[in-house]
Amino acid sequence: MIFYPSERISLFIDGSNLYAAARSLGFDIDYKRLLELFAAKGRLIRAFYYTALVEDQEYSPIRPLVDWLDYNGYTMVTKPTKEFTDATGRRKIKGNMDIELAIDVMEMAEHVDHIVLFSGDGDFRRLVEAVQRKGVRVTVVSTVRSQPPMVADELRRQADNFVELLDLEPSISRVVPHRQQPQAPQQGDE
Repeated sequence: MIFYPSERISLFIDGSNLYAAARSLGFDIDYKRLLELFAAKGRLIRAFYYTALVEDQEYSPIRPLVDWLDYNGYTMVTKPTKEFTDATGRRKIKGNMDIELAIDVMEMAEHVDHIVLFSGDGDFRRLVEAVQRKGVRVTVVSTVRSQPPMVADELRRQADNFVELLDLEPSISRVVPHRQQPQAPQQGDE
């Protein structure tokens, strides 16, 4: 990763995309460690996290993460999912956050030197090109090591830098503490 210590950096995390990429690689992200990693690379101005939330549910599995991120240095951008029935009569839930992310990137472009986009969505290629024309460097974080690869080739080509998510695993994965197993009694310990 190429970062300069004086750079003003902002992170833009497409929550569902990053979650799916990390899951496909077999690890969970420790968002505190992720924030610390990029804060050490320059002047971290803002870290945005985008996710859609299912409303009218008694319990949402993503709610604890959203609350934790909100209290621990992330700017949360959420919206309710929309429910619809497709042409085959199946119930579908939709929660695309691309427009919100794109607007925030464009608004922040004049305040930062380097944008780190955590997404492999090829729809962001034009967004990356637009902020590059404003003099902002763009790093895309996603993976080509999953089956199938989770980053669009056109997005990788457009970015100034591409960072393989799997290469970040040692720095940003959630470390699960091992529980001590009770030891079997030794001979004579009875």
